[in-house]
Amino acid sequence: MNYLDEQFIKSDNQKKLLTKTDGLCKEFSLLADKHDQEGSFPFDNFKRLKEEGYLRLTIPGEFGGYGASLYEFLLVQEKIAQGDAPTSLSLGWHLGLIMHLRETQKWDIETFKNVCKEIINENKLINSAATEPNSGSPARGGKPETLASKRDGRWIINGKKIFTSLAPALDYFIVPATIEETGEIGDFLIPRSAKGLSIEETWNTLGMRGTRSDDLLLQEVDLPEEALVERKQKKEKPSAQGWLLHIPACYIGIAIAARNEAVKFAKTYQPTSLTHPIKEVPEVRRKVAEMDLKLTMARTFMYSTAEKWDALPEDRSNMAYDLAATKTIVTNAAVEVVDLAMRIVGGQSLFNSNPLQRYYRDVRAGLHNPPSDDITLKILGDRAFRE
Repeated sequence: MNYLDEQFIKSDNQKKLLTKTDGLCKEFSLLADKHDQEGSFPFDNFKRLKEEGYLRLTIPGEFGGYGASLYEFLLVQEKIAQGDAPTSLSLGWHLGLIMHLRETQKWDIETFKNVCKEIINENKLINSAATEPNSGSPARGGKPETLASKRDGRWIINGKKIFTSLAPALDYFIVPATIEETGEIGDFLIPRSAKGLSIEETWNTLGMRGTRSDDLLLQEVDLPEEALVERKQKKEKPSAQGWLLHIPACYIGIAIAARNEAVKFAKTYQPTSLTHPIKEVPEVRRKVAEMDLKLTMARTFMYSTAEKWDALPEDRSNMAYDLAATKTIVTNAAVEVVDLAMRIVGGQSLFNSNPLQRYYRDVRAGLHNPPSDDITLKILGDRAFRE
């Protein structure tokens, strides 16, 4: 680990956790290019994550988990992303949802406890499948076209979801659907084994290829009454969801990896026009300094937001604006850092054999994860004129 990794460590436990994660990061980096080229899901990485107990990181301590804080969660996400970004983002959805359910207690306690037990004992993976072809991201308020109807005391689900990250490996899908009888939106917990559930392999993207965010097809999926785990309440103001900071943590991790690659290149690359490596060139040093400034500012903002979330639970309901601003600032800084790294390396950064071209493609995806920049700017602008 270099000084960037140690910059935000605040305790011995965090240092141990990050040192352990650094080992996995190095392992994952070895196959990152292979998974990217093939567009394959990193089953090998998740096998290691399961072996090392990472799936239980955000499960409450009283249920047998690590009970990680948001701050610790982000340290892990950022470090794993330096090795393989799709693995980090995919793990983040699983861990983040567990953290969200832990903090909000929206589910029946026995249902949540049973899911946590299965994660610990059987390494089960869970994620939400919320985005649809026509309604787009739920963050924009579209009502699901996926329908849930009651039949003989059971739920029948029909619909299609897209951007289902971890699709090849998931054991449980949390699916929002419109309840036909009432028009309410409900979250349904659907096991992979449910009859009528299938995955259509559609994921063929420029970046984040290894997340395998394929389409989820639901055709006459028959579920018991308790599969309805939450009835959604209409929100009067933006909701504060601290767990979503796993998104900027992942993308700033990519930026750190790009920065490190550029520094390594500058230490060794010496064109015939120079008597020394390009690390001695003032402009190269200026660009490296600019990268480090952007990283320090973005990460300071992100970790201070996480620290506030952890320290002041009573203030969380008022933190939606902080969280949205953090995502926008950090993901845009990540894009800028990767661009600077490529400017240092030059044309060689475009070679398929160079990880920078993969970082460039992967980091762009952060701009499209929720909340997008325009939503952040709108809620900040609306707040200013309400005062």
